Amino acid sequence: MNDEKKISVVINTRNAEQHLQQVLEAVKGFDEVLVCDMESDDATLDIARSHGCRIVTFPKADHKSAEPARTFAIQQARYPWVLVVDADEIVTPELHDYLYRRIAEADCPAGLYIPRWNRFMLSYTKSVSYDHQLRFFRREGTVWPPYVHTFPTVQGVTEKIPSSAHNVRLIHLADETIADLVRKTNAYTDGELQKRSEKHYGIGALIGRPTWRFFRNYVLKLGFRDGLPGLIRAGMDAFYQFVLVAKVIEKDKRTKV
Repeated sequence: MNDEKKISVVINTRNAEQHLQQVLEAVKGFDEVLVCDMESDDATLDIARSHGCRIVTFPKADHKSAEPARTFAIQQARYPWVLVVDADEIVTPELHDYLYRRIAEADCPAGLYIPRWNRFMLSYTKSVSYDHQLRFFRREGTVWPPYVHTFPTVQGVTEKIPSSAHNVRLIHLADETIADLVRKTNAYTDGELQKRSEKHYGIGALIGRPTWRFFRNYVLKLGFRDGLPGLIRAGMDAFYQFVLVAKVIEKDKRTKV
């Protein structure tokens, strides 16, 4: 096969043994699987080696997420197209076939947003069942900002794969608990402060951003159809926005002292 039509799968890991076996089984049909490990001390590397993955290392240091290692990992890929997969995500056979079919077409964009199916409280809830992630792109010129909740900067046009495309998706295996969300809220909002260093929020944002996020997830994205789990998930997402805005306000006040 022409190298221009080959795809490297890139997986960033840090103590990712829980789901990695399933994840690697699902991507064995791609041209390369590259694991960029952040100094795991569990069975992550043994699992990766057993699947014949190419392994590179990025120092863990004091990083709280994989984002600082993303650009490094992407640059290590051998082939011009890159699919970034988290260590708890499954690539469906339909997504595999869709990507190879798409890069063979003359109008293929430089990047594709892929629908991801998410679980919460043991079910795939309507409000967060699908989010689109920019995970497939041309390697050349792509840079991933070193902050949580960011998308890579791709050189060229991007498109969304429609959620209606039959089973063309990433399946998120992690079943988030309330404790997970609370822990991530604190860690991720700390990370987001870096990319919002120029932001200045007030009472409008403190009330408005959480209210909008709750309305979007519970009403517009049909979270109300999931009963209590939908209500709780929408509330937790609103809480995330409240904590984030509150931390920005706190930062401003402390810098003025």
